[in-house]
Amino acid sequence: MTASLTTRRYAGAGLSLTADVGGDIGAPAVVLLHGGGQTRHAWRGAAQALISQGRYVVSLDLRGHGDSDWDRSGDYSLDLQVQDLRAVLQEIPGKPALIGASLGGFIALLAGGEAEIPIASSLVLVDVTPMVDPAGEARVLGFMQANPGGFASIQEAADAVAAYLPHRPRPSTTDGLRRNLRLRADNRYYWHWDPRLFDRLRASPQFQLARYEAAARKVDIPTLLVRGQRSELVTPENVQHFLGLIPTAAYVDVAGASHMVAGDRNDAFNAAILAFLDSHSTR
Repeated sequence: MTASLTTRRYAGAGLSLTADVGGDIGAPAVVLLHGGGQTRHAWRGAAQALISQGRYVVSLDLRGHGDSDWDRSGDYSLDLQVQDLRAVLQEIPGKPALIGASLGGFIALLAGGEAEIPIASSLVLVDVTPMVDPAGEARVLGFMQANPGGFASIQEAADAVAAYLPHRPRPSTTDGLRRNLRLRADNRYYWHWDPRLFDRLRASPQFQLARYEAAARKVDIPTLLVRGQRSELVTPENVQHFLGLIPTAAYVDVAGASHMVAGDRNDAFNAAILAFLDSHSTR
């Protein structure tokens, strides 16, 4: 049976954010934070599984993504992204589990690790660690910033995705991809995010590494790292570096998955996070 999801708005740091929510609001909560260039729809399968397990789910579109507002000045700094998350958490009862993939993982790590008082019950980082492979990062960002002129059709966008993810079976329909595109006045399809968002995120990588490391050392809640075994970004060495920062963290390698773990192996990903959350349930 498919769990029901409804769409609602949250007040972020000076703009409005969109989320899909579902489950009993009195149940233990989980906040899902997608990766850069994705939308809340990337978590659809995970959200359904979490609700079925008896969780209250908030799957958020980050600023500049999906149906959330774009920042008028193009400010997508990590500071504002963290402020957005903290503002949303104030509207959610209790201390939710935070599950963040890639960019969403960095935001969750900073929000949790830099908080003066605990704001989450547990933390799941999906294919993201303080150190990432530079070549893999360049490939991911290169895809996100390609095609600034958009696509003539959804099929053309599907061809671009298939070329970028040759290991993933091509979907039988483009319905899922359609949710990640916008048809603009020029009758061309564009990715459902603000193209300016990567400009600030690429600045001062060494400062960001030091910040991520400092935040990780302060994390004192149950933590899980889920890596795609074929990840372009997170190497085994990056994993060991992360486990040195959070020695109590659990770690799962998902066979057959690349950086987009939930999209590549959704069943295996769901099994990993459900088992982790169940083992640390406060119910």
